[in-house]
Amino acid sequence: MVAHRMVDVNGVRLHIAEEGQGPLVVLLHGFPESWRSWRHQFGPLADAGFRVVAPDQRGYGRSDHPDDVAAYSILHLVGDVVGLIQALGEEKAYVVGHDWGAPVAWHTALLRPDLVLGVAGLSVPPPFRGTEPPLTAMDKKFGGRFYWNYFNRPGVADAEFAKDTRTALRKFFYSASGDVPGGAKQPLVDPERGWLAAMPDPEVLPRWFTEDDLDALTESFSKGFTGALNWYRNLDRNWELTAPWHGALVTSPALYIYGDRDPVPAFPGTPEFIESLPDRMPNLRRKPLKLAGCGHWTQQERPAEVNAALIEFLRNCS
Repeated sequence: MVAHRMVDVNGVRLHIAEEGQGPLVVLLHGFPESWRSWRHQFGPLADAGFRVVAPDQRGYGRSDHPDDVAAYSILHLVGDVVGLIQALGEEKAYVVGHDWGAPVAWHTALLRPDLVLGVAGLSVPPPFRGTEPPLTAMDKKFGGRFYWNYFNRPGVADAEFAKDTRTALRKFFYSASGDVPGGAKQPLVDPERGWLAAMPDPEVLPRWFTEDDLDALTESFSKGFTGALNWYRNLDRNWELTAPWHGALVTSPALYIYGDRDPVPAFPGTPEFIESLPDRMPNLRRKPLKLAGCGHWTQQERPAEVNAALIEFLRNCS
């Protein structure tokens, strides 16, 4: 059974879910999610002999939501993972992340390889620091319509998503899934209409995302979306803070999994970057695993395939 408790970490209180005994595996969710995005991984990983822990990351769910936008930088987020490993009485851990959790996992391995037994990223590939700040780059490329730039406008997306949280989340999950008709599209926003206006609203949820799942996720956003959106508002600050690691590679044993209908791996320049990963990363344990027909919500849409790949990777990291 999954147990729940609060842990003091890096100046904040984090809600964590945990199950199993053995080497520690930290599972890091993305936007707009919670610890429950890993609900299909707890049992299989625990049964495979691992101690599985998934926090609500800062700004999410029952964890603290700092008011200061600057408190959501990548250094704070990696610090939370480092502090969590130590608070759990462990010296090292495997770190696995999806969506925004993937950059946190990758950067934990990049900044503290001494603590990371292995790192896996779902949807978002390993970090590549470009030549200019990401918000600036996307603003130039898409005239301010890329969703990162929309999220960067103080209070705007916060209000749009909080107006009807359940509908917003239902649209998010369906629109980025492998179930939506058509291929992956660039997430561009009409700044006057907002992001949700162009998203289809399904009459029936995909089979992998139930009404109970939606209810629980909606409840986890009862404090609003600002904490989660503040992660995006640090994209340019993260680019500045990670300057010392420009060009550095993740050297820990690594795994990358993504869906071929996920819009994130289709971001500008990303398909070519994914193709180059086997040459860039000396410890990538297999070619990037591409799941046919899978959208953005990798471990929820394809739990059996993700679990099998994770367990094989974790068992063979050492």
